[in-house]
Amino acid sequence: MFFRNVLLFGELTVKSKPELIKLSSSRLGCGRLQLRNSFHNTRRGVRQPRLEPNPLENFNYASIPLNARGLLKPLIFTLGVSTGSLLGCVIWEYENLRAHAASLLRKPGTWLNAQQKKISVHLKSEPNPISKWWNSLRPSEKVFYPILAANLLVFSAWRVKSLQPFMVKYFCSNPSGSAICLPMVLSTFSHYSALHLAANMYVLYSFMPAAVAFLGKEQFVAMYLSGGVISSFASFLYKVALNQPGMSLGASGAIMSVLSFVCMQYPDTRLSIIFLPMYTFAAGTAIKAIMGVDFAGVLFGWKFFDHAAHLGGALFGIAWCYWGGHVWGNRDKFLQYYHYLRKDSSR
Repeated sequence: MFFRNVLLFGELTVKSKPELIKLSSSRLGCGRLQLRNSFHNTRRGVRQPRLEPNPLENFNYASIPLNARGLLKPLIFTLGVSTGSLLGCVIWEYENLRAHAASLLRKPGTWLNAQQKKISVHLKSEPNPISKWWNSLRPSEKVFYPILAANLLVFSAWRVKSLQPFMVKYFCSNPSGSAICLPMVLSTFSHYSALHLAANMYVLYSFMPAAVAFLGKEQFVAMYLSGGVISSFASFLYKVALNQPGMSLGASGAIMSVLSFVCMQYPDTRLSIIFLPMYTFAAGTAIKAIMGVDFAGVLFGWKFFDHAAHLGGALFGIAWCYWGGHVWGNRDKFLQYYHYLRKDSSR
């Protein structure tokens, strides 16, 4: 029920001059914001309808020249976010296990417990529809919907003209911008095009069940946040190395880490493209092909996607797959004990 549409997502990139970025009107799907309208009419005098309104018309944003010394601060920020995500994951998992163990210690005797259950059935009120819906969700969906809500909120903010300077400054990853570090994370939840947002969220929803089932929601959140900031730093490296300043936004880097992790963890799983369900291919082959395309994009300087961010996110997902297998090698034992405690408490 997952592994579909693996080719329909990409980070939006902007080409710009070092001294000034001018975002002009363009019709966007899953592509890049440009200084001038790249989707101009092929014949003069022919006016074609716009796919969606562009809230960034005639908006100017100053930038600073790129230099290698400017990468030190983003590097420290990337290490800090990744380390903090891992520590948060460890604390989150520990607290969940500790809370469950504490509830077992407070567990009353069998007869008394049965009587309390009977009383609680009469006293318990009917849950409201939202709580009922939330409790019916799978673990992966309980992680997906908050991410989706954050992306929809940021997507809506792009449509408010008064918020445009703030959005460009803090929700576009830009190595030459006045704000550098915070946008590396916030841009992961930022989409300008509705098609870009829909494609990324569909791919994330398709691959999340396998990733959350193997990692757990705590490790998944840590990997997603770390993958987002690491992919942004990979984009920074590429832009500074080629002296090509520009802005990027989208969850594709973080999603690539999830995609590569699942494909490497389950390499024999059969995948298909949504429009061609009759053709299937192995997950291991798919991730190699996707990374090959992104590597070619980095090598030849393609500008349709932020290929450097994609490649950085994919490499991080592969590293998490192998590194996590050693660091979190005892996790299965803890989970078995945890499920044993739950099974014992439900008797």
